Amino acid sequence: MQYEITLPADYDMKIIRERVATRGRAMDGFGGLGLKAFLMRERGVGGSPVNQYAPFYLWDSVDGMNRFLWGGGGFRGIVDDFGRPGVRHWTGAGFERGPAYGATPRAATRRTEPIAVGVDPAGVVESALEELGRRARTEGVHAAALAVDPGRWELVHFTLWADWPAAADGDRYEVLHVSAPHLHDLARGRQW
Repeated sequence: MQYEITLPADYDMKIIRERVATRGRAMDGFGGLGLKAFLMRERGVGGSPVNQYAPFYLWDSVDGMNRFLWGGGGFRGIVDDFGRPGVRHWTGAGFERGPAYGATPRAATRRTEPIAVGVDPAGVVESALEELGRRARTEGVHAAALAVDPGRWELVHFTLWADWPAAADGDRYEVLHVSAPHLHDLARGRQW
């Protein structure tokens, strides 16, 4: 799951840093949460065209996600402070730990890839799972996930890095904090 809050070009991103520093730990013990990466992009840094706060979640249970969104578990603070952003959510297809799994992630990448019309989506997902395995073995990778949006027929490749990767495609984010109360409970490999 991810929502993106794009902020004005002249927005002081120290406000987001302070928000995460003072509120981020509230998710450190959240039931049903595998991982929440508090992500930020700053205009002009790392090639980012925008200022953006864009947390990314890997849920261990749908109950946890629902409690967060509807049960007063945290999303209300986003709505109160920034308005109601669209929340993207996907079907998890795979998750792998990387060689830097024990390190604290400092960077993240997200790459989306359309699944072409007329192509067997099962074959595309199978190929993407093979790519996930290769990417997860890359030096510096903390963890990597593959998700599918069957409404848009799109793949989402998400990777946490111990440090900024020398070369990585997709959107690049700074990781401000990671809450991972049930990270060890996330099933590894394909999700079926």
